[in-house]
Amino acid sequence: MSIVIARQKTTPLAAGESSVYRIVMHEPNRKQAQALVMKMMAIPGQWGRETQIAAFIIEQLRAAAVPASSIKRDKAHTESPFGGECGNIIVTLPGSTGRTREPRRMLSAHMDTVPICVGCKPVRRGNRIVSADRNTGLGGDDRAGSAVILTALTTLLKYKLPHPPLTFLWCVQEEVGLIGARHVDVKLLKSPRLGFNFDGGKPAELVIGATGAYRMNIDIRGVASHAGVHPERGVSATVIAARAIADLDAGGWHGLVRKGRHRGTSNVGVIEGGAATNVVTDHLRLRAEARAHDRAFRKRIVAAYRKAFASAARHVRNDAGRRGSVKISVQHDYEAFALRPTAPVVLAAAEAARAAGLKATYRIANGGLDANYLNAHGIATVTLGAGQKDIHTTKESLNLPQYHAACRIALRLAGA
Repeated sequence: MSIVIARQKTTPLAAGESSVYRIVMHEPNRKQAQALVMKMMAIPGQWGRETQIAAFIIEQLRAAAVPASSIKRDKAHTESPFGGECGNIIVTLPGSTGRTREPRRMLSAHMDTVPICVGCKPVRRGNRIVSADRNTGLGGDDRAGSAVILTALTTLLKYKLPHPPLTFLWCVQEEVGLIGARHVDVKLLKSPRLGFNFDGGKPAELVIGATGAYRMNIDIRGVASHAGVHPERGVSATVIAARAIADLDAGGWHGLVRKGRHRGTSNVGVIEGGAATNVVTDHLRLRAEARAHDRAFRKRIVAAYRKAFASAARHVRNDAGRRGSVKISVQHDYEAFALRPTAPVVLAAAEAARAAGLKATYRIANGGLDANYLNAHGIATVTLGAGQKDIHTTKESLNLPQYHAACRIALRLAGA
């Protein structure tokens, strides 16, 4: 099953034929690709702490003779609300085919993991890689994608395969709001027209659209009092939160949100506060989200949250008539996007999957991807899987046949 082909002129096979070409097949070395991803998954690098995995990637790039001038680091982490140790890694290569005006292609993945994956010890069991430590995740999300594009780049250079102008991007802090893709130094990318992001499960399942999201920080202030001696003097922030969430749930604005033809989701995911059981809670901090493909409907979900919490604050009072207060700040996390199945980037991804012996399918995602911001930056980007399964859990695994298929697809996309 060939992915990138190089043609060599040989002796004509029949009289009258002026030229015949022998197809020379090149595929990523499976053993090396497996060893690479296992090494990468074992390196700590949760969001905001990607220094070690970034150093490893750059070490591999230098070993593959990528010119130092082609390797750049941006400062995306300095725009992160979480801080961070380092920015994105960007590699740019000129085309080698001699064809002019050939559109630049970009292959991308994110190098950070969620904290549960720190300390992972990957082991192979049959056709899967899992963590030997039952208390950790694997980190296939997205070390598998990072290894896929690194394998494509090193294979390309090793065999001196012809290729169009190329950009490779390893992003930071995807797991906490697509920070690396959001704040990437676009100038360093050199204007790619086609983008291929590797992050997910099935390699031939093309994500051609994804939802948009808002994040909400909800700050509730009540009035403290002794819960055993004078509870009536307190205004419980907990009661305000409980009442608001119950109203949202009863009104169909929490969880799966369906209003007529419109669909979306929302969730209160974090509730923090309180110091003791004998004190009426005077301060709670909540974090919530709202998602929908339709921006206007997403705003309606946020408006429902504002209304529910404002109403709860008005109705919860102490014996002196005092009320609590609620402040909600809203952050635009990422915008939705949708690509046509006939878009050039989608057709190119589908053709690469076909060349790898797979049939492309199409999906619209209800989660955020680096592709959300890459498309927002004007780079038409489709996302392909890399063999990941049960991500963000201790049951996470990497499907090796799917991972190897992703490596073949990536090499085809990078080649001419």
